[in-house]
Amino acid sequence: TYQKYLRDAIWSSCQRCEITADVPLLISDGEETNVVTGADLPESLTDDIFDRWALTVSDYLVELQDRLFSSGLHTLGDTPTDTEMTSYLQAYFGEKLSEEDCAKAISKWKEEQEFKTKGQSESNVLETIWSSFQEFAMKFTQDQSLESIKESNNASEEKISEHDVIFAEATNIVSLLGQTTEELDSIMNLLGGGYIKPKPGGDLLRDGTSVLPTGRNIHALDPYRMPSAGAWARGQRAAEEILRQHCEANNGAYPETTAVTLWGLDTIKTRGESIAIVLSLVGARPVKEGTGRTVRYDLVPLEELGRPRVDVLASLSGIFRDSFANVVDLLDDMFERAASAENEPDEMNFIKKHASELAADGVERPAARLFSNPPGDYGSMVNEVVSSGDWKESESLGETWKGRNVFSYGRNEGNEVRSGTARPVVLDKLLSTTERVVQEIDSVEYGLTDIQEYYANTGALKKAAENRKPLDSTTGQKKKVPLSIIEAFGGGSFEDSSARLPVRDVEDVLRLEYRSKLLNPKWRDTMIDQGSGGAYEISQRMTAIVGWAATADVDNFVFDEAAERYALDEETAKKLQKSNPEAFKNVVRRLLEAAGRGMWETDDETIEKLRDLYSDADDLVEQVSF
Repeated sequence: TYQKYLRDAIWSSCQRCEITADVPLLISDGEETNVVTGADLPESLTDDIFDRWALTVSDYLVELQDRLFSSGLHTLGDTPTDTEMTSYLQAYFGEKLSEEDCAKAISKWKEEQEFKTKGQSESNVLETIWSSFQEFAMKFTQDQSLESIKESNNASEEKISEHDVIFAEATNIVSLLGQTTEELDSIMNLLGGGYIKPKPGGDLLRDGTSVLPTGRNIHALDPYRMPSAGAWARGQRAAEEILRQHCEANNGAYPETTAVTLWGLDTIKTRGESIAIVLSLVGARPVKEGTGRTVRYDLVPLEELGRPRVDVLASLSGIFRDSFANVVDLLDDMFERAASAENEPDEMNFIKKHASELAADGVERPAARLFSNPPGDYGSMVNEVVSSGDWKESESLGETWKGRNVFSYGRNEGNEVRSGTARPVVLDKLLSTTERVVQEIDSVEYGLTDIQEYYANTGALKKAAENRKPLDSTTGQKKKVPLSIIEAFGGGSFEDSSARLPVRDVEDVLRLEYRSKLLNPKWRDTMIDQGSGGAYEISQRMTAIVGWAATADVDNFVFDEAAERYALDEETAKKLQKSNPEAFKNVVRRLLEAAGRGMWETDDETIEKLRDLYSDADDLVEQVSF
C-alpha cells in the first residue's frame, strides 16, 4: 500500500542519515531494549507507534534546522554584512520580526549613515546636531518601555503597536552593530593611553543590547550579589529537572552525589546559574542583606525541602576559584553546616552521610566539597595529553583530571594565604559516590564540540567517576555516569515557570552540535572561507572528537561523515591544505587515531586512503617548513 511505501521510504532515509541514532524507533513504548535496527521495519510495529516516532523525528529535524552556529571568525573592526545583520536580528527576535522588517531596519540605518556622512562634509554644526540627536534617540529607544513611549507621545495603544516597538529595537541593534568599526579606534586609543568607555560583557541573545556596541572596556558583575534573581529562578528549575530525570531513570532513587562544574566565564555570563544549581541540589537558598549583597547560604529545612539533600562535588575552574573567593567561602560554610546538621538522618542528608563515613576513617575536613587545580595553576592538562596522543587507556584521562584537581578550597581550610590543601581521599570518596555530572553551556557561540576544555574538564571528571564504579553485569564494563547538559541560552522562559528547563544527556547534545556545525556543509564552507584561522578551528574540533570519544560516547556516523567532508572530499582537502597544511594533517591524523583506538569502525579501503593523504600532508608540511 501507499502508506507502507511511505513508511519504508521515511525509515530508509533516516537510516541512511543515521538519524535513528538520535531518535531511536522502539517496537514497544518504554522498552528501550526493543530498538529497531534492521533495514526492514518489523511486521509487529504498529502504525500508531511509527507515526508518533515520525512526528518526533520531524520535531528533531526542525530543531536541527533552527539551531544557531557562529558564522565564522570575527575580523576586528569589520562591520557585519547585510546577511550577518539579518541573521543577528532573526536570532534575537525569532518570529517576532520578519525578513522584510530586517531589510527595512538595515536600509534605514544605511540611509542615516549616508545622511550623517553628507552632513559631515557640509557643516560641522550639522554634525554636532546629528550626533546629539543620535545619542538621544538611541538612549530613548533602548531605555523606554512601551508604556513610556505611549505616555511621551500621548499616543493611543492603537497607534503604537508591539510591532512598532520591536522594529524600533531592531533599528537600534543594527545601529549598534554598525559601530564595530570603533573596535580599532578603541585599540589605538588604548595604546595611546586614552580612556575607553565601559560596557558590560555578555551575549547579545542572552543579555540584550546592553553589551553593544563592541570595542568597549567590558566589565562583569558584582560577585557579592550572586546568584541574581533570574539566575536563582532558572537554577532552581534546572536542579528540579536534573533530579526528576535521574529519579525517573533510577526507580525513584535520588543521586547521592552530583558533580557540578563551576566556571568563571559561565558564572559571569549567567549571573550565577551554576551556583544556584548547587544550592538547589543541596537544599539551600541565598540570604541577602539590605544592600542586596548575599551574606549566607541558608539550609532549607528538610520538612520544606521534601527530599534528601544531595551531596555535591563542586569542580571549580581556576578563574572561578580566583575571581569568586567570596562565593567559595560561602559555599564552604554551607557544606560544613550541612555536614553537621542536627536531627537530619543520613538517608535524608547525603552530605552528612559521606562526611560521617570519612570522619570515621580519621580523614581531616570531611566536609570539603570545593576542588580545583593547585594554587595559582590552571587547567586539567587532559587536553594537552589528548593533543599529544601520549595516552593509552581512556581511564588514564580521568586519573589525570583527578591528579590535577585534588586541592580543596574555602574559609575552613584555615591557612592565611587562602591556598588550597590537597585532599585526595575526600575527592576519591566523592567521585566514588558521584552518580551524575552537570555542565552548563553559557553561550550559543561555543558549545561542547568547539573548545577543548569541555571534554578536558567535564568529560574527564565523568571518566574519573566511572573509574570508581563497579562493573555493569549487562555490558561487562564500568557503570556509566550520566552527564547532564544545560544550555543557558535555550528554553525555559521566565514567563512560564511551570515549563521544564531543557536538560539533555551529553550524547544527545553532541549529536545536535556535530550535525549542526562540524558535519554541516554551511558551517564547513564558512570556516574554510576564513583561510588559515578557519582551518585551524576545524582541526581543533577534530581533536575534540577524539577527546569526547575517550570520555563519553561519539557515534560512528560522526567519524564517517567527518572523513567524507574534510579528508576524502578532494575540493575541501585541497582548500585546507592550501590555507593551513598543518591543520589538514591534524584532521587526517585524528581520523586515523580514532580508528586505531577502536573509536571508529570503518573499512580498510578508507584507512588506506587516509594513510596516503597523511603521507602527502606530512610531505607538504615538511616542504613548507623547509
